[in-house]
Amino acid sequence: MTDLEIAKAATLTPIVDIADKAGLKEDQIEMYGKYKAKVNVTGLKNQSIEGHKLVLVTSINPTPAGEGKSTVLVGLGDAMNQLDKQTMIAMREPSMGPVMGIKGGATGGGYSQVIPMEDINLHFTGDMHALTSAHNTLMALVNNYLQHDNALNLDPRRIIWNRVEDVNDRTLRNVITGLGGVTQGIPQESSFDITAASELMAILCLASDLTDLKARIGKIVVGYTHDKVPVSVAELGFEDAITILLKDAFKPNLVQTLAHTPTLIHGGPFANIAHGCNSVIATKTALQLADYTVTEAGFGADLGAEKFLDIKRPVLGKTPDVVVIVATVRALKYNGGQSVKELTTENIDALNAGLPNLQRHMQNIQSFGLPTVVAINRFTSDTDAELNLIKEYCAAQGVTAVITESWGKGGDGTLDLAKEVVQLTTKPANFTSLYEADDTIEAKLNKIVTNIYHGRSVSLTKKAQNQLKTFAKNGWDKLPVCVAKTQYSFSDDAKRLGAPTDFDVEIREFVPKIGAGFIVALAGNVMTMPGLPKQPAALKMKIDAQGEITGLF
Repeated sequence: MTDLEIAKAATLTPIVDIADKAGLKEDQIEMYGKYKAKVNVTGLKNQSIEGHKLVLVTSINPTPAGEGKSTVLVGLGDAMNQLDKQTMIAMREPSMGPVMGIKGGATGGGYSQVIPMEDINLHFTGDMHALTSAHNTLMALVNNYLQHDNALNLDPRRIIWNRVEDVNDRTLRNVITGLGGVTQGIPQESSFDITAASELMAILCLASDLTDLKARIGKIVVGYTHDKVPVSVAELGFEDAITILLKDAFKPNLVQTLAHTPTLIHGGPFANIAHGCNSVIATKTALQLADYTVTEAGFGADLGAEKFLDIKRPVLGKTPDVVVIVATVRALKYNGGQSVKELTTENIDALNAGLPNLQRHMQNIQSFGLPTVVAINRFTSDTDAELNLIKEYCAAQGVTAVITESWGKGGDGTLDLAKEVVQLTTKPANFTSLYEADDTIEAKLNKIVTNIYHGRSVSLTKKAQNQLKTFAKNGWDKLPVCVAKTQYSFSDDAKRLGAPTDFDVEIREFVPKIGAGFIVALAGNVMTMPGLPKQPAALKMKIDAQGEITGLF
């Protein structure tokens, strides 16, 4: 059966009952049909999270074959509830880009998935649309300001706020707007990012409440004056209007797994071009309601987990008690040089060659001082020899590796992992920061590249060097750094698989995200507006006269 067929065969529990199971009163949820709801977190604002456990699920570098990180995440949450550990899941919302493109959805798979799957992977409660509209409304307001007033002397050539769209469209990466004469606006070069990369997405995912949301929106820098002075949204007076457009999207979404585990899905920044974590408000809500919260960080641990620990953790005010690193036999063989077409064939030599990739991720998480466990997401083609090799290799590194079968068996196939996770939460987590808050941007970058990627150094283009001088002048030179780079490699070259060491990471330019509270460093040729593949997933999707959908994963 496909993921969609499994989801359609499921019996859903009314969301009011899921809310009750999570400890939410009826007046704390806003219904979006029978099986989805928004959570009004106001009544939970001062509820303590002291003593509640946080489990972070990350992975090795992803491959075209897929690793099933979200599937393990959901299976783990279900399994912990089977162990009578009151558990909630907090994860990101899917974006139309991957859904219509190549990666797929973000609700897990098989018998470890979140439902209603079709709704979540398509329009859900409209959060992505609200973010897209709010972002583009701000652009419209800025352009209107340029046309009619421009009292602050904004330079049309130095507008750094652009537009966004929630689907991959490479033709919009670089555009010219305002053509057609004086009444059509001022001609200027512009661009589109995917909504997942919007600063408003980052702000929604890092804000602690509506007041903080509005304050962060007010800090957004939309551009510079002719004298190169930064201009913020607050100076233009648009912060209330944009906040109003996001007031409902700011509330976390409550749904359920196939096993009826309460799940909060909220926010969807990609980890390769953004900070890759679901919202602080959703994670904190889960922590307030449950004894254990299982959450995620996008893509490999070099991206998502690093950003969770260096960007999200200080805002959340809670360090993970355990980190789960998801690995697969086939992904490790791919990193060891085996072709995608041959990944289902046993190859001990390729597996041995790929294991250093897993080792590096384990070492990186251990360097933060956090208890670590490896989840081997088992596929039917995996052999006992391959699985045992990974377990023995991890044991030699002082890390337990547990085989999971989340896709085919749900929580039942993830019980061993859940038992190991619960046991590890009893151990102290002596967290050590990668960098200090008062380190410069360049110093932080060097620590990320040398300590997490294990590269030689960072190189900056002339443009990036000049930007750092501007940032220092504006007081932005001590902000955290969010590296945007390929997810397939520790380096900035997607083809350098395994665990490379002899490389430098080039930062071609920086993007200040002052409202979000970090600086984005664009490495290599990473794109903030991806393109669709030659055969997009959209081609497989069908709908009949009764509205029945097929081909959605």
